[in-house]
Amino acid sequence: MKQSTLYLSTLGAIVFSSTLATMHATADETAENGNREEVIVRGQYLQSETINALKTPTPILDVPQSLSIVTSALIQRQGFTSLGDIVNYTAGVNNSQGEGHRDAIVFRGIRSTADFYIDGTRDDVQYYRPLYNLQQVEILRGPNALLFGRGGAGGILNRVTKKGVLGTSFNDYQAGVDSFGGYNVQLDTNYAVNDDTAVRLNAYYEGLESDRDYNDGTRYALNPTAKFALGESTVLDVSYEYVDHEQFIDRGIPTGSDGKPVEDFDEIIFGDRGTNESELEAHLFRAMLQHEFSDALKANATAFYGDYDKSYLNFYASGYDQAATPDVVTLDGYVDTTDRQNLILTGNLVGQFATGSIGHTVLFGAEYIDTDSDQDRYNAFWDTTQDDNEVFSIQKPLDLRGGVGVNAAGQVTTNDFTADLNDDTRVELEVYSFYLQDEIALSEQFDLILGARFDSFDIEVDNVPADEVRNGGDDEVSPRGGLVYKPRENISLYAAYSETFLPRSGEQYANINGDNDDLDPDEFENTELGLKWDFARGLSLTMAYFENEQTISGRDNDTGENFEVRGLEIDGFEVQIEGQVTDDLYIRGGYTYFDGETGDGEEPRELPENMASIWGNYIVSPKWAVGLGATYQDESLISDGGSAVLPDYTRVDAAVYYQFSENLRIQLNVENLLDEEYYPYAHSTHQASVGEPLSARLTVSGKF
Repeated sequence: MKQSTLYLSTLGAIVFSSTLATMHATADETAENGNREEVIVRGQYLQSETINALKTPTPILDVPQSLSIVTSALIQRQGFTSLGDIVNYTAGVNNSQGEGHRDAIVFRGIRSTADFYIDGTRDDVQYYRPLYNLQQVEILRGPNALLFGRGGAGGILNRVTKKGVLGTSFNDYQAGVDSFGGYNVQLDTNYAVNDDTAVRLNAYYEGLESDRDYNDGTRYALNPTAKFALGESTVLDVSYEYVDHEQFIDRGIPTGSDGKPVEDFDEIIFGDRGTNESELEAHLFRAMLQHEFSDALKANATAFYGDYDKSYLNFYASGYDQAATPDVVTLDGYVDTTDRQNLILTGNLVGQFATGSIGHTVLFGAEYIDTDSDQDRYNAFWDTTQDDNEVFSIQKPLDLRGGVGVNAAGQVTTNDFTADLNDDTRVELEVYSFYLQDEIALSEQFDLILGARFDSFDIEVDNVPADEVRNGGDDEVSPRGGLVYKPRENISLYAAYSETFLPRSGEQYANINGDNDDLDPDEFENTELGLKWDFARGLSLTMAYFENEQTISGRDNDTGENFEVRGLEIDGFEVQIEGQVTDDLYIRGGYTYFDGETGDGEEPRELPENMASIWGNYIVSPKWAVGLGATYQDESLISDGGSAVLPDYTRVDAAVYYQFSENLRIQLNVENLLDEEYYPYAHSTHQASVGEPLSARLTVSGKF
């Protein structure tokens, strides 16, 4: 029996036989919209607002694709502090390192740093997104171009923010401290000015600490919002969010001769303790207008403006030879800045009507995106080597601080981050999009979904060092089709097909140098077959089999002609289960199997064959509750077809809760209960992240 299969069997047996967990959603956990709702969201819409990730009021059972929803109550229960925490407990997705300064998710084998959305609007700058103001997180798998446009090849993640609540006032708080010395405070307050107006403020501050030396930082954010009822049929939500984040960048440790991360280096930082730092300042403005012309015809419009100022400086291990030179490491580095402004305008019209006995839910939408993005990068430049690499002796700490150190030869060496310009690009991007979709109720048992999106993508890139301006563009049609069969009201079987594309400029508009300015975009085709089954007591099972194929455009160097070749191919299946097993026991779990191949026939990076997770909540008494969960990840390659690997691991987490009163609760979350030594992800061969050891977070929450 394979070790991975043994782990999975053991994991399932342990959790299902001895799962202990937290309470149902209590009053202080679910203070959203002034109502008290179950954590389980089945048979409802993806979010409570009219504007949502699907853009139409479609019950989850009728959606022909795999998706997951994590509510604010579940975020609080499991002690999630990042999107990465949520991904660990979600089927079909896994985390990537993101070079230690950004969210990076692998959606069904396809890594992305740009397929992030906030209230359905693109939020593509590379940074760590906070959770303090979220109503829920929605993770949709499979290409989603019809609703979201370019990218989204393997899936998208949408954050739904908390908004003003009419007719009620409340004040919720949360404060926590962890065993590393980190702490956070959080406030959510809503005030009903009158029957038609409400204002809400979400705010938080966090001091970051870690078991790894120097791995600290601070982040804080403010998000005032207001809701206005402009009549019986019209609602306006306006919002401003300010985010400030400073954090040490930890790029991880090298791998050794056996291809695995070197355990002896777990406590060493392969960077500059005075230089490795990321800084972000963001101003986000959002406005959403919803209007009901009638029960059957609704419209909404959104306006989003984001101003992002991001920089990061870092050194990292770029070379290590354990057999030949075990005591020295080569460091490389760079400083990178991004200054980006996104203006996004979106409008949707949703109509419901019938033609004879056939029902229709028709979505027509349009979107305009205007992006200005300036980015540059300077390589490290050492005065001793006259290039970007330098060799240092391996010790704790490395003899390097503030860009000045002593190299392995005993020489004083100094870095200059202004001497070697890598790139400097000024990008202007305009996108015009139109989409049409019809959800056709052929009968009580059959639904047919048909739609397509047209995107006109125009980009201009000013390559400053080359004094060259290039223009590129793509006009793409992205179709989507699905068939849903419901043999019973609580069961659906579906088949779906969809396409999406990624422009040659990439997800971060890096450049269109060389042949990239006139090559066709990468295209992705996805086929998915699935089952959704809502059992009694709110327990739901979903299963999906999927295939995702990439087509890449290339150019013949001799003839200059374009051609298409096969790219990445991923297939696999997912199983998710969530809901109440008994009145006192709630579970949420998932399993994913992946199989993939690159265009060169190699095994893809960051594609574990098996992944599994489960979390259980058990109410011991009206005041006490406990929780237990585990997440498993199979061995995976660090680079396509390479020899460096991340070993498989199982991490166990737990929680204990005590409800003093309706207004006060104490919660203890324990991560890595068995103190497993593991390496969850890597950016490249010698940059494998070290998982945190046994740790705990104590949280006090309530209302006043």
